[in-house]
Amino acid sequence: MVVLLAGAAFERAPASGTGGIGAPENYDVVWLKPGMDHTGSMPAGNGDIGINAWVEESGDLVFYISKTDAWDDYGRLVKVGKVRISVRPDLRVSPGLFRQRLNLADGTILVQAGEAERAVNLRLWVDANHPQIHLEVAGGETTVVTAAIEIWRNERFPLPSIEVSDVLRGRPKDGTGLDSTIVEPDSLLTPQAGRIGWFHFNVKSIGPKLMGTVQGMQGFVRPDPLLHRTFGAVITADQATPLDAMRLRSQASNRHRFDITVLTQVPSRPQGWRSAVDRVISECRRIPADAMWKAHAKWWKEFWNRSWINISSAAAADTAGSDEAFMVSRAYALQRYVNACAGRGAFPIKFNGSIFTVPFPDRPGDADYRQWGPGYWWQNTRLPYISMCTSGDFDLIAPLFRMYGRDLMPLFRYRTRHYLNHNGAFIPECIMFWGDVFSETYGWTPFEKRSDKLQESRWHKWEWVSGLELVWMMLEYYDYTFDQKYLHDLALPTAHEILTFFDEHYQTGENGKLLMYPSQSLETWWDCTNPMPEVAGLHATVNRLLLLPASVTTSRDRSFWNRLQRKLPPLPTRVVDGKAVLAPAERFDRKQNIENPELYAVFPFRIVAFNTQDRDLGIAAFKERQDRGNFGWRQDDIFAAYLGLGDTARSYIAGRARNTHAGSAFPAFWGPNYDWIPDQDHGGVLLKTLQAMIMQTDGAKIFLLPAWPREWNVEFKLHAPYRTAVEGRYVDGAFKDLKVTPATRMKDIVFPSR
Repeated sequence: MVVLLAGAAFERAPASGTGGIGAPENYDVVWLKPGMDHTGSMPAGNGDIGINAWVEESGDLVFYISKTDAWDDYGRLVKVGKVRISVRPDLRVSPGLFRQRLNLADGTILVQAGEAERAVNLRLWVDANHPQIHLEVAGGETTVVTAAIEIWRNERFPLPSIEVSDVLRGRPKDGTGLDSTIVEPDSLLTPQAGRIGWFHFNVKSIGPKLMGTVQGMQGFVRPDPLLHRTFGAVITADQATPLDAMRLRSQASNRHRFDITVLTQVPSRPQGWRSAVDRVISECRRIPADAMWKAHAKWWKEFWNRSWINISSAAAADTAGSDEAFMVSRAYALQRYVNACAGRGAFPIKFNGSIFTVPFPDRPGDADYRQWGPGYWWQNTRLPYISMCTSGDFDLIAPLFRMYGRDLMPLFRYRTRHYLNHNGAFIPECIMFWGDVFSETYGWTPFEKRSDKLQESRWHKWEWVSGLELVWMMLEYYDYTFDQKYLHDLALPTAHEILTFFDEHYQTGENGKLLMYPSQSLETWWDCTNPMPEVAGLHATVNRLLLLPASVTTSRDRSFWNRLQRKLPPLPTRVVDGKAVLAPAERFDRKQNIENPELYAVFPFRIVAFNTQDRDLGIAAFKERQDRGNFGWRQDDIFAAYLGLGDTARSYIAGRARNTHAGSAFPAFWGPNYDWIPDQDHGGVLLKTLQAMIMQTDGAKIFLLPAWPREWNVEFKLHAPYRTAVEGRYVDGAFKDLKVTPATRMKDIVFPSR
């Protein structure tokens, strides 16, 4: 089967039926034509460094390089740079003589061009264990290869617009010159034998000091995270000759290898950065090339062996169903791959494009454009992470917990005391990576001139659910891993600060229950009392904390949790046509957005689900929801799965898998939807939905196929709490080869009536 995609042909890898151990090769992306430009790029990465690579009709291999900590002097996450690889004689890319493959099993991009006996083969990979990109060229005939640096930040220039969450957004013009974003140029290194390179040095910092002053945070001492941040890359090749500062040419041979070392340092100076790069290059050269490759392939093999989901149609003759099953399976595998390519860096995955953005058509020369800018919205940021415990990708969660729970918690505590004069910590919905609230969200009126110290924007002024969701995810991580050090060093301290905020921020009403007002229900209902997300979040987190063994908690903590639990208001409900349904809040007014906060009791907090006595409340709320959709950050797919609505979940997730970006050749580049390309919220919801259709847990119980359509067969391996893995096949209405590790957990498996 060949499907034309944006100028490149996609050849579906043949499904194996059983799939072996995950069978990622079933979902390899194969193109039989070169790409026209960056819209035909393939992603690869090692969790911190990423590339968007394509082969042009000229035969040149081109790729952008990105990194999770390449923040410029305005706090924008920008590209490190761009490299062009030219092979002479030119690669033969005419029909029948070209093949480009994303080899998922080892995270590499393979290119073959030319007739079989004279074909030139390229292997491009981002080392899973070192900060390097490797390109290997081999063929039956002698070639010469040139690596060229292509720079678009080659002079100072102002950007044509200031985007949402940019540090200067909404700033009144005052003659200070801070009216636009001024991009600083990159710098080239002096070429040396066998190497060329470039770097970007933040000569200034626009944001942290300015925003901190306006927002009254001068008393919180912290280093500037932007000033003198240096990032760049050095290209090396043995016995290669620099033609100039931007081109490095190898000697004529039938084998070539280029290594690109990519590094960020902060604070640093160009010479210090260069010395650090030299050390990395020297260290990597001491590792035999074959050993480096084997270690890289081993990492990817272990990644794919952690978990998998492969779906097929239950009816062998059902071609449409088979294609749908393949499409959903491929979407799952490719999105999980994209997460792995960008999820082990210094900062959380950017929901609006991750590190795989490419130039916007209206700004073709600017590879750094990113709609919705550099900031982090919690509601968006969490979605790529909500599936990672179930897939066993615990290492990928670390950057999220590190930034929100460890690095920024002292700032969150300080801001809470400074703004609200009580203990605990609230986590604003919209923050920069260093913790300040977006400029346009907080407003530009200085802190000292305000009576109300909180942000001016009403979109999330009293939205406090971020901290509760973070705690819920941390406790889930502990349930899966039993990591005692993590529980005591991070999860429990974070829970204490978040719960203390609610305990001290709101008074109790006449009934002795918390009276949460003023409040809002997400961004949608702006005038609320006792909003569902916060009420459900408090119930869920406190209940989960109280289920922890007394041996890992303190009597003081348990006393606090019990006292808080006694004063929590009930989940809000309302009556529709004489029937009770979950409500956005106990009282709600002023609808401004299109979320369904009443269903937060279903997800993320899972108080109401297919197996609970309140399931009918959830189903009724789902049917009565005002806003519907199965794309972008919309969570209807997940709600349906947790409520056991298998046919609905199937319809939604199949539609989601089909909804790729029409302008991108790669089949898991979603968007823009509400966000940007590739939309990580869209893919994140897809992952969690499919998992919840196959497996849900409640305490020790493991429910299999609680929302599974009869028309699909499936083989899977997924993770459950208590260090448990569940693996098996469901074929034509029956389970085959069900394996639970440890075996003692088999007694906790539950098969809901189908």
